[in-house]
Order: sequence, then structure tokens, then C-alpha cells
Amino acid sequence: MRTATLGPEQRAQALAAMAERELDVLVVGAGVVGAGTALDAATRGLATGLVEARDWASGTSSRSSKLIHGGLRYLEMLDFALVREALKERGLLLERLAPHLVKPVPFLYPLQHKGWERLYAGSGVALYDAMSVSSGHGRGLPTHRHLSRRHALRVAPALKKDALVGALQYYDAQMDDARYVTTLVRTAASYGAHVANRARVVGFLREGERVVGARVQDGEAGGEYEIRAKQVVNATGVWTDDTQALIGERGQFHVRASKGIHLVVPKDRIHSNTGLILRTEKSVLFVIPWGRHWIIGTTDTDWDLDKAHPAASSADIDYLLEHVNSVLAVPLTRDDVQGVYAGLRPLLAGESDATSKLSREHTVAHPVPGLVVVAGGKYTTYRVMAKDAVDEAVHALDQRVAACVTEDVPLLGAEGYKALWNARARIAARTGLHVVRVEHLLNRYGSMAEDLLELITADPSLGEPLAAADDYLRAEIVYAASHEGARHLDDVLTRRTRISIETFDRGTRSARECAELMAPVLGWDKKQIEKEVEHYEKRVEAERESQRQPDDLTADAARLGAPDIAPV
Repeated sequence: MRTATLGPEQRAQALAAMAERELDVLVVGAGVVGAGTALDAATRGLATGLVEARDWASGTSSRSSKLIHGGLRYLEMLDFALVREALKERGLLLERLAPHLVKPVPFLYPLQHKGWERLYAGSGVALYDAMSVSSGHGRGLPTHRHLSRRHALRVAPALKKDALVGALQYYDAQMDDARYVTTLVRTAASYGAHVANRARVVGFLREGERVVGARVQDGEAGGEYEIRAKQVVNATGVWTDDTQALIGERGQFHVRASKGIHLVVPKDRIHSNTGLILRTEKSVLFVIPWGRHWIIGTTDTDWDLDKAHPAASSADIDYLLEHVNSVLAVPLTRDDVQGVYAGLRPLLAGESDATSKLSREHTVAHPVPGLVVVAGGKYTTYRVMAKDAVDEAVHALDQRVAACVTEDVPLLGAEGYKALWNARARIAARTGLHVVRVEHLLNRYGSMAEDLLELITADPSLGEPLAAADDYLRAEIVYAASHEGARHLDDVLTRRTRISIETFDRGTRSARECAELMAPVLGWDKKQIEKEVEHYEKRVEAERESQRQPDDLTADAARLGAPDIAPV
């Protein structure tokens, strides 16, 4: 395995290498599915490239509910195959592939009707647990339990007494979605994939009907590369139709965007030892533990405006507050909301009436020779989607290719994580860091936390927390730029860390300190530091303004008031 360092030098080398020699597979889009596809292809021994127009996970894959789950509500729709598949993947991630990044999380489901509801909901959750265990990878989570109202209120004192007659408690799992994708990209790179962010596909190379590669624009240094590949995989999520349009072909399906927004509130605003799952008239609402915060979401509304920066309107925020307050003894107000983020789900919509039902299942197609399209699905099943996409691509390769092995390929940081976790007190004593800091690093980087500890040994000032976001160490900002492919301040405050949604100032007070830490790594002068800080502040103000608007149209217009910093 090669080094997994993704600094400026490695990015330039990757672009040059992709342009120099024909690849077996070029993957377009570095969300979770694209990153997973690159890892799958690379671990089959294929010459693999991965390009992303903006930053790793900058679209849907950094704006989810941050859950790895089987989809309990899909049981109610009798979609047993989807649930079974997702539960197997959940178990693999927890036990083998990414135990440092994917963690168990408890949820309380309040019951509002005596008798029949406990039987109905309890049967569903019991089936959920049974399917998890039968997958062979579900023994790592506790099974569900039935609670009386008194017991439920002890576990979640924040609930109104008249909001429930009892409850069920069950377990799922969660992760930091953007951090997971970054680790996935680095793992693919460690197995030989060439990866580059801020590299936008602006056209496809054709020989007759066949797609033989892509024209890629370098959004940082400028210039354009021709990258040739035997097979190109379009894994661009909600941009699937836009990417397909570059070859002038109608797809066999369309991908429609559905907007979901989330609120982030401080932990002390909701007194509970467990997450909550609540029914709404349309779907379900989650209250999810998130470090020193709660994430509340989500909504589900059509979105046909700007895909890069979906905006949360005032109406969206009011909707979530109204629904969560219906069960809370002390209601939340707008003043309690630290962060807001909006994301777009890629839902499949067929061309004909027969296939027009929107779906969370995924599909893979080969619309023209040389081009594979993968779309739909859910975060939890990204590995299966990636496998299916590469399987489709290798059918057209004139060579024997090994079967998928990613079920047995742990992500970087997984190997040795449990041993280091057991030794965390000794690591704290050796480094002088508080044990809570060591735990924080292990749960974000796994065994790669040793890299950060080396940075701190070389420069003890990097062991200090950020002045205005003290959950994070200064070393993490340097590491994001030197090892994780962060190219701009926005990448660090929004995705490598979650400062943009975890502080009331939304990261503006941390912007300058972070920019100055990134500057030596990325070669920024004072002028570029000022530009980065100014851009970030404008972005935050545009988001705040959008969240004061009454509807999607006005919110979108307000959010577009802050342009992207890179010319991509």
C-alpha cells in the first residue's frame, strides 16, 4: 500500500498520472458512492482514477442525518430485501470495516396508544433485530427493549409526560458522513487509485459511440487534462442527469432531488440519555446525539433550484421546531439553533409511468459503450452500489478481473484502532493530552491519530484547542490540509471539522486562526488568507439570510449571494 497523504503535491501528481496513461476505470464524483467505487476498483487490481468537481463529499454525502441504519420504516413498506441488505452493511461497518468511525446509537420510540401500538411497533423492531442477527453481522448492538412510561421518562426526561404511554428503545449506528468519505478516498489512494478534488469533468472523450475518457478542468491551477479510460463511471448523485447531458444522451432513468434539512442544537437544550425517533404525518423525525449537540431532522420536499448549495428556508426550520416541540416539555426556540444544514437526496424517477415511483433503491446502467451510471440508494449501502457499478464496468473490459473484496478491506485507521483505544490512558500520559482529547482523535482518525500526535510532538502549540471551537485541536486543521486534501477554508470548517454547524458563530470566529494554520501547507500569502476568510464570512451571512426567507425560491436567491471561492 502507498502512503495515504493527500496534500497539494499528491494532488498535482495524481492529475498528471491520470493524463499520462490510460486508466481501466475513471470514477466521476467523490461522494460516498464514487469514493466507494474507486476503492472497489483499486482493490480488484484495476488502474483507477477519481475526480471531484468540488471537495470530497461536498454534496449529499456531507449533509445526511449521519446515520448508518437498516431503514426501520422500510419494514413497514414490506421492503425486506432493502432492510436486510442495509443491516448486513451496518454490521460490517461497525465490526470490521470502520469501527473507529461508525458507532452504536440508541433511539427511543414513544408510544402514544395503549395495547395495539406496542404490539405493532414491537413486532417491527423485533423483526429488525432478528434480521440484523441473521445477517451474520448484527451481534455488536444491544437488542431492543420495551419501557414503561415511567422508565422512558427516566431515560428521556425532556419528553412531555402526556406525549407517551410507554416506549421502545432500539439501536442503530452513526458516523460523521464527510469524515467517512475522506477516509474512504484516502483508503482508495493507499491501494493505488489516483484521486483529485477541485477537478471538474467538462466533457467526455468519444470515439464514435464509445466514451473513452473525460476532459477535466483543474479548478485550482487552471488548465485542462484529457484523461483516457476504458470505462468511465458516473457517480455524481443529484448531478447524474447534468453529467449525462455532457454526452447528449437521454438516460434510462432520471434522478430527482429531494431536500432534507437538519438543525443542530446544544446538548443541554434537550435533557435525554438517548436519541428519539418520532412519527410525522409524512415520515419520521430523528433527534440524534452528536457529541455536545443534537441533530434534529429531517424534511422531505422537492428541490429543483441550485444543487450545489441547497438552502433551508424559515418555513423548513419552523416545521422541524414545531414537530419536535410537540413532544418536548421545554420547547426549543430559534435562539437554541446553533447550526442548520440542507442536503439533497438522489431519488430515482423512471421515464415511464411503470417506473415513475421514486425509490431509495439503487440502479446501475450502461447507457452507451464505455460509460456506466450508478444512482439512487442510501448512504448505508454505498459499498453494494460500488460493487454493482464496478461489476458492470468490468463486463466490458477485455481482461479477467477479480471479484469484489471490499467486504474484507478495512478503511484506513481501522487496523489497530481497538488496541490503541485500550491504551488511550497511556497515550494521554505519554503525550500530555487529556484522555478525552485522545479519545476524540481516535474516534475521528483511528490508528492514524498517531500522525496527529507526531505533529503535536514536533510543534506542541498544535496540541492546543482552537480558541473559538475548543472541541478541535489546532493539529487537526494542519492535518486536513497536509493529509486530507482540504484546499480551502470552507473545506476545513464545513467538512474536515463540523465547526460551521457546531458553534453559534458558525465558524466565523475560527476562520482566521484556521486559515493561518493552513497557509504554510498550501502556500498561501496574506492576500490569500484574507480572501479565504472573507469568502467564508460571506458564505455564512448568505446562509443566515437564506434561513430568514419564507420559501425555497427566496432562500435559494439569498444563498447564491455568496459565490464559490474556486473558479469551478
